[in-house]
Parts: sequence; C-alpha cells; structure tokens
Amino acid sequence: MSSEQSQTLPAGNTSPTGAYNRWKLRALFAFAGFYLFVYMGRFALWPAAPIIREDLSFTHVEIGIINAVLLWGFGAGDLVHGRMAEAYGLRLWVTLGAISTTALAITTSFATNIWTFAIPWGLAGFVNAAVWAPGISLISQWWPRTERGRALGVVGVAAGGAMLTMWLVTGWVASEWGWRAAFRYPPLLMAGAAVIYFLLVRDRPADVGLEPYAEDPDSYTGRAEAASSKQLKGFGPYKALLTNWHFVAVSHVKGLENVVRYGLTTWVPLYYFEEGGLSIESTVLVTVALPVGYLIAPLVSGYISDRFMASQRRPMTMASAIISAVVLVIIAFAPAGNEFLGAGLLLVGGFAMSLTLVAATAVDIGGRHMAGTASGLLDAHGYAYAGAQALIFSVILDASGSPWEIVFLAMAATRLVSAGIIWLVRI
Repeated sequence: MSSEQSQTLPAGNTSPTGAYNRWKLRALFAFAGFYLFVYMGRFALWPAAPIIREDLSFTHVEIGIINAVLLWGFGAGDLVHGRMAEAYGLRLWVTLGAISTTALAITTSFATNIWTFAIPWGLAGFVNAAVWAPGISLISQWWPRTERGRALGVVGVAAGGAMLTMWLVTGWVASEWGWRAAFRYPPLLMAGAAVIYFLLVRDRPADVGLEPYAEDPDSYTGRAEAASSKQLKGFGPYKALLTNWHFVAVSHVKGLENVVRYGLTTWVPLYYFEEGGLSIESTVLVTVALPVGYLIAPLVSGYISDRFMASQRRPMTMASAIISAVVLVIIAFAPAGNEFLGAGLLLVGGFAMSLTLVAATAVDIGGRHMAGTASGLLDAHGYAYAGAQALIFSVILDASGSPWEIVFLAMAATRLVSAGIIWLVRI
C-alpha cells in the first residue's frame, strides 16, 4: 500500500488532508456538477406547461394529474433506490437513474393525450429518484456531521442551480422549438454528466484504500451509527428510521415544505401567465427569480449551522418556514401584473425556502450507514405531499374560478405548521 493510500482520518478530525481531502471534495463537487443537469429530465413540464396546455388542450386538473404522477413516481422511487444503492453501488445507481430518466423523457415527448404523457412521465419520476438518495449517501460516506451542513449546502446550491439551469434552458428550448424539443434534447446533458460522475467518484473511502472518518460516539449521529449489523440488514433500516419519532417528524416537515416548493414551481408560471396576462417570455423571466432564490440560500444556511450553531439544524429550518410564510401572504394579495414586484417576491421566497436543513437533519439521524435509506424515506414523504398539492390545488383552481389567493394562503399555512413541528425536534 502506498503512503498516500495509508493516510487515515482520525476520530474528531474535521480537517482532513492529502488523499482523503481530495477524494471527499471530488465526491461533493462531482455530484454538485452532475446535479446541475438533473432537473432537465425531471421538471421540464413546469416552464413548458403553458405551451403544453395550449397544444394538448389540457385542463388545470389534467396538468395537476400529470404533476402528481411525476411527483408520486419520484416518491415511490425514493422508497427503494436509497436502500438498493446501499446494497449494490451508490455511483452506479445514480448513473443508471440518469440514463433511464433521459430515455423516458424522450418517450414522453411523443405524447398526444394525458395518458401517453402521464405514464412515461411518472416512470421518469420513479427512475429519476435514483439520482438523489444514493448521491446524498455517497457524500455522507466522506463528510462527517460537523461538516455535513456545509457539504449538503453545496448540494442545495447545485439543486437551486439545477432549477435555474432547467428553467432557462428548457424554457428557451420550449419557446423557440416547442415543448417536444424541450423534452428530447436538454435531458441528454444529464445522461452525459452522469457518466462523467461515475468515472470521477468512489462510493466509500475503503474503495481507494483510505480509512473512514469517526463520529463522536456521544453525539446523536454517533449513537445512530453504533447500530448493530442486524439492524442494517434487509428491512432493518426502514424499521429503525420509521420507529424514530424525530425522523418521522422531520419527514413530515419535508412533506409540508414540498407543498410549497413544488406548489410554487408548478403554479406560478400559470399564475403569472393567466392572472397577470404576461407573455410566455415575460413569464419565464419573472418566475426564473424563484430558482435564483433557491440557488443562493443553502450554502449560507449550512455554513451558519456548522460554524455558529454546533451543527444544529432546527433554527435555520424554523427561519425558513416563518420568512417564506410571510412572503406567500404578500404574493396572495400583490398584483399579478407587476413583473418587478412578482420577481422580487419570488426571489425572497425561494431564498427563504432554501434556508431549510431537513436533508442534513435526516442524515444526522440515520448516520452514514443508513444515509441512503434516510434520504430516500425523507424524500418519499416530500413527494407524497408534493403530488397531493398538485391535485388539490388543481381541483380548487378549476372548480372555483381560479381563486389564486386561496392557493398561496394555504401554502403559507403549511409553512407555519412546519415551524411548529420542527420546533419539537431537538437533536
């Protein structure tokens, strides 16, 4: 074994050097770079929704059904992909998920009615879930709790960047060449990035002859990682997590967050297009402020948590909930035709939403050995709620003459409920 391979990361060392440092940074930034392209294969419907609705004569309810099928498909995938990747290979699962998503997005581009659209799009959601929980698990193999807030903050920035990239690229392709082109060509970038990711990273330090980090055995995460090997076999991680009330509470907070996160991305393009009377180009320019807000907050939140709050996640998640609730109330009553005000509110709202640290909280609870399962279960809750909002809000909009104020006020209420739940989670 070479001197480089024999380097280890002792317990308590949060400033690794040499080979370990290079590999852990590679694991983080390769995933972040890859993730910038992921939403082109998952969320192409959103910026293209006004064009799709006109071309295929979909109602609000049909748009809601298609969104729900995608989101619930992703949630169903979350239930299995994290655990499967822990057993069969983290980077392999990410790569397979990206390539499969690309194939199904292209298949969706040939749709002519709601079912030829919804079925392959729902399957795209299912396989796309393979890129998230396994990727978070891989990062958790290299980054301990004391640094994980910052690491997952980088991932959060990448997710915000992915939304921004998708909104600009997919929106531009859809406006220039139609929605079918938007489903065919941008996802190819995701597949190519996945192959590069696979070549650059390794699942665990042991794969390159390095010793893993050691958590503080007296911390909540350290105790979680002391779980017996029996608990880590088969369905053991599911049982361990779903009987932990802290984890269950955090999972419901994630679900309520997704009511707003995906509620906004689903409905604000239609809101400003229909209620504000904006053109498709102006709608894209106004609503792009939302992913810009998503982009810039996570790194700030993770840094504050790790640097100034001893890696406590609760305060930032509560701040996220309260600030975004206020913004949503303002959006409900602000004039939809005011482009500058709308963009400003979406920017602040997106920033506030991405101050949350529930993803890091879930991994802290499960520890690195159950990180994939924990991330998957957390996200499954999130997408179950996200799919529900797509249906519920679509029915409200179609049945009651588009009462957009009710939609945004309902979102604000869920944020306040989230603040109350996360206040109880003290780990």
